[in-house]
Amino acid sequence: MHQLNCPQTLRQMTRAGQYRSFTSGQARGFIHCNLVIVPEAYADAFARFCHQNPKACPLVARSAVGSYQMPELGDIDLRFDIVNYQIFEYGKLVRQQADIQNLWRDDFVAFALGSAYSFEEAFYDAGLEIRRLSEGVLGPMYRTHIRCEPVPPFDAQLIVSMRPVLTKDVQSAIDVSAKFPKVNGAPLHVGDPLTLGIDDLSRPDFGEPLSIDNNEIPLFWACGITSHIALMSAKLPIAITHTPGYLLVTDIKNEAFASVTY
Repeated sequence: MHQLNCPQTLRQMTRAGQYRSFTSGQARGFIHCNLVIVPEAYADAFARFCHQNPKACPLVARSAVGSYQMPELGDIDLRFDIVNYQIFEYGKLVRQQADIQNLWRDDFVAFALGSAYSFEEAFYDAGLEIRRLSEGVLGPMYRTHIRCEPVPPFDAQLIVSMRPVLTKDVQSAIDVSAKFPKVNGAPLHVGDPLTLGIDDLSRPDFGEPLSIDNNEIPLFWACGITSHIALMSAKLPIAITHTPGYLLVTDIKNEAFASVTY
């Protein structure tokens, strides 16, 4: 796949229907965000859910009511700048589509949530492999038995993403990701997936499985797809998200979200 380094170019191509692939690996160095759009009547409750569950749903930006722009993140048009959107009605995923111009409402409020994709550049710099890019897949995400802090009508089981790391590199992976608390931060768990209620790494709930060698250990990070589970449990008349793997690419540099305090 051709590497697109400029987030503005990537968004312009997406709007024009010229880019239709995953955003992972594109616009390296820039923050990639999960997207959630809900009616205004539910926006404050969803914001509280994010604040109560910051590892899974780190809130980066919130739009004005009815606005499809997020100027603090760049020249954003939320109706077109996601490659693939998911439409939920009363808790059910009813369809996916390439833009939401026909669905946009004056009472919509959009939320951009940090994604672990954003710390992966630091993984490269530290000499750590990102297996899902090596294998050309979305990567696995799993339901756990951990419950999020509920904020009615939003509730969810925590979703985690998994990255295999060489045993000798585990501490480095922890240290690198911990520097990015606004994009999921350090892993929640290292090692045995059964501790999280995951009984088979070869069967993820979302995405595709990854190979794990004998000299590697699985590391698990809180995942923004948790927000999708919360939307489904809330059974809103309508809610819109990105499709996993197709994130909102912003003009904010990853380094702006790095922190040496962790």
